[in-house]
Amino acid sequence: MLANRQRNYAVLSAFLFAFFFAQAMAMSLLSIWLTRSLHLNGAQAGTVFAVNSIGAMLAQPAYGFLSDRMGFRKVVPVVIASLVILAGPFFLYVYAPLLRWSLPLGAAAGGIYLGFTFMAGSYALESYVDRVGRRYGFEYSRTRLWGSIGFATAAAFSGRLYNLDPAINFFLASLAGLALIPLIRLARIEPDEAAQQAADQLKLRDTLALFGQARFWRFMILILGVTNLYLVYDQQFPFYFSSLFPTPEEGNAMFGYLNAAQIFVEAGGMFLAPLIVRRIGATRGLLLAAMIMIVRIAGSGFAIGPVTISMCKMAHAVELPILAVSIFRYIAYHFESRFASTVYMVGVSFGHSLGLAILSPLAGTGYDLFGFQHTYFLIAGFALFFWIWSAISLAPTPPEYTPAPLKGEQASDTVAIASASDVRRYEDAH
Repeated sequence: MLANRQRNYAVLSAFLFAFFFAQAMAMSLLSIWLTRSLHLNGAQAGTVFAVNSIGAMLAQPAYGFLSDRMGFRKVVPVVIASLVILAGPFFLYVYAPLLRWSLPLGAAAGGIYLGFTFMAGSYALESYVDRVGRRYGFEYSRTRLWGSIGFATAAAFSGRLYNLDPAINFFLASLAGLALIPLIRLARIEPDEAAQQAADQLKLRDTLALFGQARFWRFMILILGVTNLYLVYDQQFPFYFSSLFPTPEEGNAMFGYLNAAQIFVEAGGMFLAPLIVRRIGATRGLLLAAMIMIVRIAGSGFAIGPVTISMCKMAHAVELPILAVSIFRYIAYHFESRFASTVYMVGVSFGHSLGLAILSPLAGTGYDLFGFQHTYFLIAGFALFFWIWSAISLAPTPPEYTPAPLKGEQASDTVAIASASDVRRYEDAH
């Protein structure tokens, strides 16, 4: 068991490194590629991002239910790895020509591919890693930090490569994808007949029952109202950032360097975040991360040059690790373990995509009409409203709570029952 624990930690860390390297190469400069290479305006780019989110919305419930049904099987990681390999050919020979010829058709094709591959795909992989990590007793965030390092490694030179030729970035994403399938096959995840039998018996109606739980919708307030608005802000932030430099090329390169620095710091945060969240509890962790988001959005509106806007960018390195750890611990504490992937994929990933699909065109229009700074103030104001609502409605989570390792479905059910009992005692006390 110990040998498999070390092996699986190493393999899954390398897998996330390669996946997020590919994601950074394909997605981190997407807004710049759309606006400068394909010459879309803010509203058109916002429409493309919105359709991407719709594509992700189609993938997320499917990934969530499939992940819970597959349990520890490697079906979902292999499917996503196969899609990543197609990144270079898709961007250059399908996506770009279609967007030039017909924006709706190109946006639809991009929404399906990017939604299933990098947007919903990243959440599905994180949920799978969390599941395996809880079974073998290693911390999700300590594995996820290698994903951050992979993203940062790509971001460090993605801006320079983009200035040479965007095609280089996209084909490097495909190259990273080629490493994913061999890596996931190296993982040695022992079959658990009892757990797999329970997963095979999971019915769609069981999953749909989640939507009748008040605790699920209280969780969704924070996801839909705060983190969604932050993601809308973050979509076209690279374009605004690069516009504050003397030339677009210098701005692209500096964004790549800063993005890399931010993500390397973020990786360190992934190591420390479990200690912070364990001390303050998952609910307070969610609220702390969301408040940092709001400060960063408003701060970007006040930024007057490269230095201050860079400080706002670096705040992401503090917020994201706390948010990631808090989300998984909140889900593990307040929901049955057999629904963990569905809650994460629907509650977090689908919730993000739903909000982005609605809000991205509005934000893009706001950038065109009011400019980036004034639009940032509006986004921050709405996010603050939902933060206050979330502070009142989120279910409490006690400090020092650590999800127990998963050892088959029987152990999983025990954890779920104990957690439910703990929830009631803790809520009665608060």
